[in-house]
Amino acid sequence: MDSWSRCRQIHKRILSSGSYVAAENARRAAGMRDLPWHKQKITICSNIQLMAGYRSTETGFRVPKDGWRICLAHEFKEKRKPFQAKDVSLSNIVEHIGLGVRYLKWWYKKTQVEKKAPFIDMFRALPLKQIYGVPLGGIGGGTITRGWKGEFCRWQLNPGMYHYKTVIADQFTVCLRRGDQTLYQQVLSTDRPHTLQGWNWGFCGEYAFYHALYPRAWSVYQLPGQNVTLTCRQVSPVIPHNYKDSSLPVAVFEWHIENKNDYALDVSIMFTMVNGSGHKDDKSGGHWNEPFHLEKEGERVSGVLLHHCTPVNPYTLCMAAREQVIHQTAFNPEGTCGALWNDLISDGTLGSPSGSSLPTRRGQRVAAALAAGCSVPPHGHNSVEFSLAWDMPKMTFGFVYFPPVRRYTRYYGTKGDAGPSISHYALTHYKEWEKMIEEWQTPILQNSSLPSWYKSALFNELYFVADGGTVWVELPEDSDISGGLRSKDGGLPGQPHIVKEYGRFAYLEGQEYRMYNTYDVHFYASFALIMLWPKLALSLQYDIAGSVVQHDPTERLNLMSGHCSPVKTRNVVPHDIGDPDDEPWLRVNAYMIHDTADWKDLNLKFVLHVYRDYHLTQDTQYLKDMWPICQAVMKTEMKFDKDGDGLIENSGYADQTYDGWSVTGPSAYCGGLWLASVCVMCKMARLLNSDSVYEYYQDVLKRGSEAFDKLLWNGNYYNYDSSGRSLSNSVMSDQCAGHWFLRASGLGDDDDDEFQHKVCSALQTVFRLNVMCFGDGQMGAVNGMRPEGMPDRSSVQSDEVWVGVVYGLAATMIHEGMLKEGLHTAEGCYRTVWEHLGMAFQTPEAYSEKGIYRSLAYMRPLSIWAMQLALDNLSTPTQTMG
Repeated sequence: MDSWSRCRQIHKRILSSGSYVAAENARRAAGMRDLPWHKQKITICSNIQLMAGYRSTETGFRVPKDGWRICLAHEFKEKRKPFQAKDVSLSNIVEHIGLGVRYLKWWYKKTQVEKKAPFIDMFRALPLKQIYGVPLGGIGGGTITRGWKGEFCRWQLNPGMYHYKTVIADQFTVCLRRGDQTLYQQVLSTDRPHTLQGWNWGFCGEYAFYHALYPRAWSVYQLPGQNVTLTCRQVSPVIPHNYKDSSLPVAVFEWHIENKNDYALDVSIMFTMVNGSGHKDDKSGGHWNEPFHLEKEGERVSGVLLHHCTPVNPYTLCMAAREQVIHQTAFNPEGTCGALWNDLISDGTLGSPSGSSLPTRRGQRVAAALAAGCSVPPHGHNSVEFSLAWDMPKMTFGFVYFPPVRRYTRYYGTKGDAGPSISHYALTHYKEWEKMIEEWQTPILQNSSLPSWYKSALFNELYFVADGGTVWVELPEDSDISGGLRSKDGGLPGQPHIVKEYGRFAYLEGQEYRMYNTYDVHFYASFALIMLWPKLALSLQYDIAGSVVQHDPTERLNLMSGHCSPVKTRNVVPHDIGDPDDEPWLRVNAYMIHDTADWKDLNLKFVLHVYRDYHLTQDTQYLKDMWPICQAVMKTEMKFDKDGDGLIENSGYADQTYDGWSVTGPSAYCGGLWLASVCVMCKMARLLNSDSVYEYYQDVLKRGSEAFDKLLWNGNYYNYDSSGRSLSNSVMSDQCAGHWFLRASGLGDDDDDEFQHKVCSALQTVFRLNVMCFGDGQMGAVNGMRPEGMPDRSSVQSDEVWVGVVYGLAATMIHEGMLKEGLHTAEGCYRTVWEHLGMAFQTPEAYSEKGIYRSLAYMRPLSIWAMQLALDNLSTPTQTMG
């Protein structure tokens, strides 16, 4: 039986079995070989290495089996460097010397004259810090990341702008007392800083571990010699299909205390926090703290408010707790801070003054402390609960025009006094959040046929929905998303119901690539939104559609070509909706390396989005609203079919999402996207009874498909492009991207056995070459591979692995019945990023086989949710997700 027949046989058995285990049995029955045993062993053992230094046997309180787990004593051996100019080959330097000169001039003007941050800073790439854990907070209200060793170390309170600073005084401390005697007091940190020398630092990391399963995390500490184990469970309200609580800027810490002694203990947990984020404005003066008490519905919450009074984007941090709360309104976090330490150690309490602190003077910082205690019986347990909220209701981007208000203000107002109410709500409702989170995650976690690494990857990669510089704002009353062009004229309603009701949503291309809703990348990442928060996905689509019909004739220089072009061309999908250091939504297309009006993929990806979203939500009004926009962008796209054969051509430069990898003539990537878009245009035309449009695109589809096969199919896979260059027959890992979206939309499984054979053959070739011939088959799929088994090194991107592309490739394989190949391909990326390179919660856009990475904390890896959609479709018909 040939490989094609085996692939079809497996696919049919999978669809009828409803079981991933049955799928594996079907593979074996068809005679397909497993991976070599020694390679299986490598992947099995790698996760153990993260916990190799753990010396305790304690497993913590209700810590789940699956997730990302690491001992606090672990050190990552490999230390990678960010991609820099010195990593570019000589041939590529010569090719892009003009870009380098133009970028340097533009960068100097931006940073030194305008005093702004460049949307991509090629000279100051983020160094790799192997420290990050689950970020705190819901969606769109800002985030604070807590590292896996417990530090507060990454801050995104100003919208879309990140500050990477570990604030040493932001800590949890435990105090154990028996009767009137303090037995033990320790900062729960492995650090030994040069400041705060009056505190007891240096907890032994060999007796603690961290476990992440987003949006929750667990830190487990066995206190040496004390017969006490602490488990801190961190909970943020990131809840699928929930559009209220998921918007809240708050997190809860529940400390579970287990006492294995024969005597009772009084236990206090102290939470300390600086008024600020470690930024220079912490010392700008005028900041002050005050205690608060709030009782509602019989539940009392107390804490300290830290008012951070900057001229732009002021905010309030709110530390709160429920049980036996004591506090220190203000202390100086400089020097030894011995007085605060001794206050707690003397009797397990703090002074709890009633008044507010004085505003700080310039050059001075202020911090606050909050402690909560409980009694723990012999061989018993108890718990204390804290929350941390932050309230910045109105936010200003880089220019002050119309400051939007965040989504949560719909429920808590815009006065900046919501901290106590949000904290009270969080502390009294977080167990309901956890119930909803568990109802969502449990079916996947309990599916024994899914590998553990996949469960960790699926949920933990979701961090970027909240921590992607994300903003979720209310639509202003006077907004018109399409600039006054109504539906009857090819536009949209001024305020579509879904945008008005659910607000506007935007997330960055990456924490280093600072552009909101970068559309060619969102194409991959969008699966997370449409599957979990579909209303936000549709709202984003309305915003993009509204921008399509608008025009900004302002001429500007394109850094790659040196030519000028309008910022935004009408009837073209924008690259992005703006830079947070400028004015998103009002000024789109922050990206200025290429003129993206000439890109070949953006319009096509919009059309594919529309139909996939309709397929998953069955929102007919959305389909009707998007239909004229789809027709407009496809009409624009048709101009790229220069020879009238029904197939578009690329223009000889990097005119698509691979913006450093040139492509000429018809290509596998853009040609496949084109044919898939023409296919869904036919489908939508039928649904909307537009016979003439249907007939037009049916003709284009027939001619284009014939041209695609004639020009690109080589008997085993689709060539990279049809230019005839020496490298035009490279194997592109992403060559089936268009077919992937058809599969995700319930299409593509027709009776054309010849086409299905070609897809399966192409995927098998990609697996054999791009996956198994790269990085010993353990690093995912390289973007470009030569047929002889060597990476394509013709560009700075062809020899990279793009994590989000790999997850999409894996989803395509799963759709086509290549379950084991798909899982193995994706596993290579997860193991590389999360277990070998220490890039947890900062998954990069790209890494090479050795030495370097590019663009930490990137949007595209959210495409792992496309894998889950593919897995869901193996066993059950697609469900409506509206």
